[in-house]
Amino acid sequence: MSARFASFREFYPFYLGEHANVVCRRLHFVGSCGVLALLGVAIATGNAWWLLAALGCGYGFAWVGHFFFEHNRPATFKHPIYSFVGDWVMFVDVLRGRVKL
Repeated sequence: MSARFASFREFYPFYLGEHANVVCRRLHFVGSCGVLALLGVAIATGNAWWLLAALGCGYGFAWVGHFFFEHNRPATFKHPIYSFVGDWVMFVDVLRGRVKL
């Protein structure tokens, strides 16, 4: 049975637990950096197709981390909104030194 979360605050510790493997976290971080770079390219060129590339980059790196290193299913499959927000909160937490790479 899928866990229910009343808030993102309740979800985030679960999310971090799903990212215990350091390689998985690193792949998430690289994917998020790629998303930001591709978003910049989309804005600079005015070509919205780069947004599709950004989506593929972010989820591609993350899913490789889950399937090959973490050995679990990405939280995106059951909690897409909280998971999306969790990716960016974890990204900022890495930059702040709260989550280790």
